[in-house]
Amino acid sequence: MKKLIAAVVLAGAALLATPAAANAAGYAPDSNVVVSGNYVAGGIVIVNFSPGAFQNNETVNVQITGAGVSSATLGALPVTTVSKAYTAGADGSLPVRVTLPVGGSGSYNLTATGATSGVVGVASFTIAPADAAAVAGSNGTNGSLAFTGSTVSALALWVAGGAVVLGGGLLVVRGSVRRQRETV
Repeated sequence: MKKLIAAVVLAGAALLATPAAANAAGYAPDSNVVVSGNYVAGGIVIVNFSPGAFQNNETVNVQITGAGVSSATLGALPVTTVSKAYTAGADGSLPVRVTLPVGGSGSYNLTATGATSGVVGVASFTIAPADAAAVAGSNGTNGSLAFTGSTVSALALWVAGGAVVLGGGLLVVRGSVRRQRETV
């Protein structure tokens, strides 16, 4: 019985110690992406992926998805997707110039995927309609997303989960030992 409990506890600990596959995906860090420009309908936004973000001279497939353009509809929201292949520079950098639609508004997402490396770089920005920007006197956001996550790291969650599993295993072993002593 002790060996079975120990095996279950070790299997649970091994399961929690194994990182998820999504953690191993190749993503360009946010520090490698700089978004600048005029965040209004009809404006121009430049998305710069810094040197080393992609492999040298690699083909990079760039896809932009945004709300507020009526060329296609997804559910009740008008959405369009535009794709284009670029070539990264000799240092792995990639500047992408995005001309926003004149009638566009809402959130736009740019995804750049390295054809060879599989590295994925993302950038998001929100634009205001041209008339709303003139009224508000604003040029939109700075390209950063609102923080909606946790300040607790994934490693801390795995450690806490492992501690809970090990603690439960210890309680089961303790109860088993207590019952054996009472029967003797």
